[in-house]
Amino acid sequence: MGAIVNTYIVLLRGVMPVGKNKLSMAQLREVLSDAGFSNVRTYIQSGNALVDSIHTAREVEKTVHELIKRHLGPGLTIVVRNTGELQEILDENPFGEGYNISRVFFVMFENMPSKEKVKELLKNDFGDEKVVVSSKAAYMYIPGNAARSKLSNNWLEKKLGVSSTSRNFNTMNKLIEMSKTKF
Repeated sequence: MGAIVNTYIVLLRGVMPVGKNKLSMAQLREVLSDAGFSNVRTYIQSGNALVDSIHTAREVEKTVHELIKRHLGPGLTIVVRNTGELQEILDENPFGEGYNISRVFFVMFENMPSKEKVKELLKNDFGDEKVVVSSKAAYMYIPGNAARSKLSNNWLEKKLGVSSTSRNFNTMNKLIEMSKTKF
């Protein structure tokens, strides 16, 4: 009997089409495929990949981080989740009726922050903006311009002392959809 192959969603932190964390998705697909990952595909230029592997999510995180650093340059934070985990994060979104889903941002942590730091963070008043931290992720509701918001992935990382990466609802849905198909 063979090893179980899992589909993982690989989220890269801070990838941009230009600048210091520029990363070609075509090159990323090639590097990951050459390293033995199967069914490698990417979604948009902002650092989303899907791979099939017999390894654990943590092993995939470590391997992808090392491969990117060795072959492509930037030392990025890598967060890996499976389809079910991403779906749970979406399903547990605390900002339902009355909130514009396009203004909700889902934050996945490399390691979960300490309860003390979360408690301290939640003492802040964010006005119309809101943040909720669950046992799986953080959720930011930013009704205005995200570029002008106090709440951001960078700010959460500093306050909570952990690396993370965030995605919007549409990207999360698309990645889940892609993870259910093989090519």
